[in-house]
Amino acid sequence: MDAVLVYLAIGFAFIIGAILGVVGLFLLRRVLFNRQMRIAERKAVKMVSEARNEAKGILQEAQNESKRLKSTADTDYRERRAEVQRQENRLNQKSETLDRKLENVDQRERNLVNREKEIETNRAQVAELKDKQLKQLELISKMSSAEAKEMLLGAMEIEMQNEASRRLRQWENKLKEESDQKAQEILSMAIQRSASEIVAESTVSVVPLPNDEMKGRLIGREGRNIRALEQATGVDLIIDDTPEAVTISSFDPVRREIARVALNRLIQDGRIHPARIEEMAAKAKSEVDADIQKAGEQAVLQLGVQLHPELIKLLGRLKYRTSYGQNALEHSTEVAYLAGMIAAELGANVNTAKKVGLLHDIGKAVDREVEGTHAAIGADLVKQWEKSPEVLKGVAEHHLETSDTSIWGYIASAADAISSARPGARRESLESYLKRLRALEDIADSFNGVEKSYAIQAGREVRILVKPEAIDDLGAMRLARDIVKKIEETLDYPGQIKVTVLRETRAVDYAK
Repeated sequence: MDAVLVYLAIGFAFIIGAILGVVGLFLLRRVLFNRQMRIAERKAVKMVSEARNEAKGILQEAQNESKRLKSTADTDYRERRAEVQRQENRLNQKSETLDRKLENVDQRERNLVNREKEIETNRAQVAELKDKQLKQLELISKMSSAEAKEMLLGAMEIEMQNEASRRLRQWENKLKEESDQKAQEILSMAIQRSASEIVAESTVSVVPLPNDEMKGRLIGREGRNIRALEQATGVDLIIDDTPEAVTISSFDPVRREIARVALNRLIQDGRIHPARIEEMAAKAKSEVDADIQKAGEQAVLQLGVQLHPELIKLLGRLKYRTSYGQNALEHSTEVAYLAGMIAAELGANVNTAKKVGLLHDIGKAVDREVEGTHAAIGADLVKQWEKSPEVLKGVAEHHLETSDTSIWGYIASAADAISSARPGARRESLESYLKRLRALEDIADSFNGVEKSYAIQAGREVRILVKPEAIDDLGAMRLARDIVKKIEETLDYPGQIKVTVLRETRAVDYAK
């Protein structure tokens, strides 16, 4: 029992201790809380005090800034007001000055009006006095003023005309003497400084043969080789009794050169038959074209001028053109040198003069299907590739065919005349002969279905190749009669002309 009571007492004491511990803890927490509350209140009071002080500072600064701005605005206002006052004073002064100037202008205007009235009065008095004097002069001379004026002007006009005529005659005679003397000096200077050989072109070329046996090979079986060569090149091949030589005849130097080159190649190769002849003729044509290009480039390089490549190509074709037997390229080169010398003496552009001289006969390089004079044709060609108007005018005017001629036309005409007038430079009969041969080919080419035409045998025969698909055998016979009829109607020629129409059909195929 006692043990129970002891345990109860111990448990009761433990409970009381626990209650007291809880109460003590509560009181401790309450004390700590009150302490924190006092600390927070002191901080809040301090923060409020600091905020109030800061607000007072900001308010004080705002009041100071407001006072400063007000002071600045008052100062600016006073300055602007003073500036406006000064402007107003200046305007008032200008207004007063303008008023005074207007008064002076009005006064001057009144003075001018009075002066004009005085001048008008004086002018009327002068006119009245002049009329009185004229009337007195008319009474004394028994002639009106109009008659006297007309007589005086007539006498002065006659005198001036006589004096002007006399002086014009003196000036014309003096200018003519000086110009003739200067022209003679310039031309003689150009002629003396230009010395060139005269080479007359012919219409035949002679090709040497290694032996007489080669003649038979050239003729071929039943003449097929010689016919193939004449057909491929358009020349006339003359194989006569001249030992070891064959003559090529054609009025066209290009054809003659192609035939000569092809014939030499055939002789060197030794294989002579129609197919080989056509192949060699094609190669010879390519070589001659290359030689034409080279000749044009050489002429340009020799003269030191710049030309368009197309003009250089046309210029090279003049190597195989003739004018009255004179080589056209040699003639153009010589004219270019002479034109440059004449231009140098006259103080003109030497390079332009050389171009005009070199290109003056470029129209002769064009095939004959182009119509017009060679000067007009040349001007059209030059216009396509040469931008200089002086060169164009010189080419068009070198025969003085235009209504207005420039200095370049006269320079080219003079140089052309000097080159052509050299003894032996030209042969009129050869040029007429060439014109007749060209006319024969022109007539043949004018018919439809004609592929090529060649005037051979010195113009005694026209050989015509026709397109077999366009003209049959009967058509070839009709074509021959029509060409003969047109030749008889349009041309004058000695003897007779043979017209040969050739129609050939070829079948070509390839084995693969």
